[in-house]
Amino acid sequence: MAKNSDQKISIIIPAKNEAYSLRALLPELQNRHPEAEIIVVNDGSTDDTAQLGDEIPGVKILNLPYNLGNGGAVKSGARAATGDIFIFMDADGQHQPKDVTLLLQRFTEGGLDMVVGARTKGSQANIGRSIANRLYNRLASWMTGHTIQDLTSGFRVVKADKFKSFLHLLPNGFSYPTTITMSFFRSAYTVEYESIDAEPRQSRKSHIHPIKDGMRFLLIIFKVGSLYSPLKLFLPISIFTFLSGIGLYAHNYITQGRFTNMSALLLTTSLLVFLIGMVSEQITNLMFSRRER
Repeated sequence: MAKNSDQKISIIIPAKNEAYSLRALLPELQNRHPEAEIIVVNDGSTDDTAQLGDEIPGVKILNLPYNLGNGGAVKSGARAATGDIFIFMDADGQHQPKDVTLLLQRFTEGGLDMVVGARTKGSQANIGRSIANRLYNRLASWMTGHTIQDLTSGFRVVKADKFKSFLHLLPNGFSYPTTITMSFFRSAYTVEYESIDAEPRQSRKSHIHPIKDGMRFLLIIFKVGSLYSPLKLFLPISIFTFLSGIGLYAHNYITQGRFTNMSALLLTTSLLVFLIGMVSEQITNLMFSRRER
C-alpha cells in the first residue's frame, strides 16, 4: 500500500440493513488496512448491524436514532471521524477492499484532493442505470468543463478538511456524490478517477428507487449547476427566450404589421433571466472563492 506519511486514514461506511455483506467486508478491510479507523454508520437499520461492533473488535459503529439517508449518514460519519484522509465506500459488497489500496496509491502519488472510483461499463447494475449514469456524467461534464467519468460513485478517497468544508452543501439523500464532486471542481481542487470493477450487490435489494431517485439525481445536477456555473444554465434560457421574442415579433410584423404584448413579454423575460444569471454568477464566485490561510 502506498504510504501516506503520518496522515491518519478513516474509512467511513454508511449502512442500512447490510449486516450480511459487512461481516465479509469489515475483516478484510482490517487485514488490508490495520492502521485505519473504520466507522460503520448504522442508518436506522432493522437488522443486526448495531451488533457488529461486538462481533468485530476495532470497528466503530455509529448508531443513528433513525434513517437520515445515505448523504445524512455520510455527513454523520465525517463529523465523527478523526482521520486526515477519508475513504467512503458502500456497505453492500460492490466496493472491494483491494481497490482501496488502488485509490489510495493514486491519491498519494498524484498529490490529489480527491480520487473517485469510476465503475467500468460492465460494472453497472443494469442497462437503464448505465444509460442514466452516462447522461448525468455528460451533463455534469458540460457544466464543470471537466470530464466526469462517474458522477454518482460513492467510492472515493478525499482530504478530510476539504470534504468537511462542504458538509453544509451536501443533501441527505443518495445524491451527495454529485454535490461533492461538482463542489470540488468549482473550488479548483484536484480530482481524478480510477477505474474499478464493482461487484454485484450482496444484499437482496437496492435502496435506490430508479424513477424517484433518478429524478432526484437529475434535479441535483441542475441545482448544483446553478450553484457551480449559473450562466451555463441561465444564458441558454435567456438566448432562447430572446430569439423566441424576436421571431414572434418578426412574424407578427409581417402578418399583422404590429408589435404584440407577447413579444414584449418574451424580450423582457430574456433580459431578466440574463440579469439573474449574472447576479447568481457573482454570488457563486463569492461563495467558492478560496481563502488564503
